[in-house]
Amino acid sequence: MGGLVDRPVANRPLKADNLTVVISPRSIPVNDSPTIVRSLPDPFRRNVVWSVIQIVLRWCFTLLLGYRARGIEHLPVAGGALLVVNHQSNFDPLFVGLPLQRPVSYMARSTLFPIPFIGWVLRNTYVVPIDREAARAGAIRDLVARLEHGFLVGIFPEGTRTHDGALGEFKPGFIALVRRSKLPIVAVGIAGAFEAYPRGHLPRPGRVRLVFGIPWQPDEYAEYCERGREAELVAAMRQRVQDCVDEATAWRDGQVVETESSD
Repeated sequence: MGGLVDRPVANRPLKADNLTVVISPRSIPVNDSPTIVRSLPDPFRRNVVWSVIQIVLRWCFTLLLGYRARGIEHLPVAGGALLVVNHQSNFDPLFVGLPLQRPVSYMARSTLFPIPFIGWVLRNTYVVPIDREAARAGAIRDLVARLEHGFLVGIFPEGTRTHDGALGEFKPGFIALVRRSKLPIVAVGIAGAFEAYPRGHLPRPGRVRLVFGIPWQPDEYAEYCERGREAELVAAMRQRVQDCVDEATAWRDGQVVETESSD
């Protein structure tokens, strides 16, 4: 990866429907059939479109944003994993996927898919359409199928970009994905993206750092998946992401940080 990747100071383990999205005048199907796995792309090999985008953006982000990432060795070599990421800018999905040798699948508003060029890019970069006006069950099943197929799936549980750079409250919608997939969860922390691309402003030069945390294994978080413990699961997951954000921030600022989950 050249200058993109550095060695980690990783956060340690925590103690403690069939659906078709209709858009006039056309519709975008959300796969929800038993044959979905057979129709999914290879979760371990990047297609030409994403490979070219990576080459271009690595050069641009390294030059303009001083972008670097570490902790990549924490990601599973085989099998799927859920990447839980803080949301600082519109570039965040790109920042997460940029240093990886395998693709990451995300959700995006279905209204983006009919837009010329943007829709083509989304369809060719592993993005799952979701209609915010309709039930999310189909999209959740699609993401679970991708996880079970071996994909890395990225989510932003804050639900929207931060207004001030701080980590926001997590919405509990991701719990269904955690319970159904029963796969490793990797917290991801981004620092500097808000300063480089704040809401309502154009991108500007900056210094962006990204940290992949140590996977939270299913047997480690199983107790939090019990009914009635949803708030604890959300809080524990948010703390893991906060630890990665703190580490990324300290790295960006040339400091060292001790995380709450490092005892």
